[in-house]
Amino acid sequence: MSLFELIAVLLAVAALLGYLNIRYLKLPTTIGIMLLSLLMSLVLVIVGLFVPGIELFAESIVSQIDFGDVLLDVMLSYLLFAGALHVDLSDLSKQKWVIALMATVGVLISTVLVGTAAYYLLPLFGFETPYIYCLLFGALISPTDPVAVLGILKRAGVGKSLETKITGESLFNDGVGVVVFLALLSIATGKHEPSLVFIAELFAVEVIGGIAFGVALGFLGYYLLKRIDNYQVEVLITLALVTGGYTLASHFHLSGPLAMVVSGLMIGNHGRLLAMSDTTRKHLDLFWELIDEILNALLFALIGFELLIVANEFSVQTFILGLIMILVVLACRAISVSIPVATLSRKRPFSEGAIRMLTWGGLRGGISVALALALPAESDRSLFLKLTYMVVIFSIAVQGLTISKLYQSIQRKAG
Repeated sequence: MSLFELIAVLLAVAALLGYLNIRYLKLPTTIGIMLLSLLMSLVLVIVGLFVPGIELFAESIVSQIDFGDVLLDVMLSYLLFAGALHVDLSDLSKQKWVIALMATVGVLISTVLVGTAAYYLLPLFGFETPYIYCLLFGALISPTDPVAVLGILKRAGVGKSLETKITGESLFNDGVGVVVFLALLSIATGKHEPSLVFIAELFAVEVIGGIAFGVALGFLGYYLLKRIDNYQVEVLITLALVTGGYTLASHFHLSGPLAMVVSGLMIGNHGRLLAMSDTTRKHLDLFWELIDEILNALLFALIGFELLIVANEFSVQTFILGLIMILVVLACRAISVSIPVATLSRKRPFSEGAIRMLTWGGLRGGISVALALALPAESDRSLFLKLTYMVVIFSIAVQGLTISKLYQSIQRKAG
């Protein structure tokens, strides 16, 4: 099947699932599409028990789509830029220390805690896995996914301060999480010796370099937008900025996700205020909102259909281990957000139930699945992919659907 045919099939299915969700389920689009695609995958798996050809045909289509490449190399840049474009920089700056600590120290703490827990849990289920690979699992499952978080928080109705913390952390911690993952992967595969110098260099190049590159992209975009008043060309400039900027960042081994977040924040704030006419603002917002919605629909449909790949050899033992890891990841998330909150609460107040909301609102998504697919084969990749998939599905379906109710419950008790 050609690339065009694959895109045609995926678009048609995503559109159908989106219609069914809006018409009947009336759930948030991302959650509804993912649940329906999961249901469709389950039906195909069950039917495949009696008519193997149907499941094999569907699986062959899904297997032609490299989920990791599609998300990390294509979708992520546009989704991050679109998400950052609508974040108020002044709100973000008020929460900068909380976001910075959770996106760095929080990710590292969670990586170590989850990895250590996995190292001691896996042998109880018959899996002997080296500690470095368990840490890799901790690194890929610890960052919250901005794509999942941004889409769901829009309808959750949480307070502005809390929404900014969760959104800001999710925008920045995936870039940090990817750097931690790459550092551990280089050590695990023997490309580099484990040393603080190597990790510091990688962090400086990827993270600091990515942020600096994002600032440069933001200034370039601002300069170009300010000197013309033609919304078609201005929208095209932002599209080129994202596509070309992410490609260049990857070429120079800088953090493309962080570059997109920073440039999106600059264009969405200073660029929107000082370099755009009202007409341009309107069309730019509509364009990127549409890009965001379409790519989200495609992404969450893909997450659901990945079940056709993951379902192979999904034993009861693995399922039980996955349920335990869901609890472990949540517990480690609670600890990793409690430390920054406890550290900063001496100087500033936090809203009632902040730790519970930050824990439950830390959704995992496609980035974790994409990183799990990048694990080396000798690392028990199949097992970690299944565990990751279970955590992601629970995170989006259960946490995503109940975060609004949790917030309302906390507000009632506080009031």
